[in-house]
Amino acid sequence: MTLLVGALTIGLILAVLALGVLISFRVLKIADITVDGSITLGASIAAILLVKRVDPWIATAAALGGGALAGAVTGVLHTRFKINALLSGILVMTALYSINLHVLGKSNVALLSETTLATRAEALGRRVLGADTVKLLGREVGARNLSVLLFAALFVSLLALVLGLFLKTHLGTALRASGDNPAMVRALGVDLDGMIVLGLALANGLVALAGALLAQYQGFADVQMGIGMVVWGLASVIIGQTLVGGEQIGYVLTGAALGSVLFRLLVAIALRWGLNPNDLKLVTALFVLAALVLPPFLARRRKGRA
Repeated sequence: MTLLVGALTIGLILAVLALGVLISFRVLKIADITVDGSITLGASIAAILLVKRVDPWIATAAALGGGALAGAVTGVLHTRFKINALLSGILVMTALYSINLHVLGKSNVALLSETTLATRAEALGRRVLGADTVKLLGREVGARNLSVLLFAALFVSLLALVLGLFLKTHLGTALRASGDNPAMVRALGVDLDGMIVLGLALANGLVALAGALLAQYQGFADVQMGIGMVVWGLASVIIGQTLVGGEQIGYVLTGAALGSVLFRLLVAIALRWGLNPNDLKLVTALFVLAALVLPPFLARRRKGRA
């Protein structure tokens, strides 16, 4: 049960990453590789501030701002200097590796003795539950694990709600139109370049926020923790799209979050069955490949039978 609760918690935390990738990949139609660097940047900023005894909420907000700045740089390289979007992301991601090392000061920073959002959720949960362990579906679960799970669920729900409301505003509608029909956006007098910079800043801000939350939950920030995270985000978005299928904003956001949770559960099951951790990235890539290939294949088969 502890393994299941832990998998659900990480899946919910990385749902924030999935929401960020959703903005760049589905809304702007840009494959943004900055994600691999910005998630580590968020974790690094939060970790170093927490070590300096900064309030966890302020540290987390600073991480979001750092990620937004990284995304804005990618957007400026693409729009102002006319560098290919994929190459712009690669350039910023590469630069962020050295920047993250400078921020951390070393390859990793431990947070086990620091006050974090996870420890605050744990303390609140113990006061509410009145015990160190609770019964869940007939099995004992630590109050910390359950408290952080509930906090992550509430946080992601509120974040998805706010993001959904934003995307329905005039500014959010312009942002969505920038990816769907750039020619129309220009014809309406909207600053397309500005929308792209804003979208990439928002996307990477959310990704960095996920990194800050993940570092506080795991108890450390590592300079290598971002490797392959863009694939995770893409997998979550694609799986969520397959699960939900709707094109309305609410369905799309819900699908991305559910896709992240389901994907983490699949990974946890694979590890439980004896998967070598060294093969985890390979299995992740295979999951993404299956999510990309199977839905169109099954759709063609259904049409053929009809």
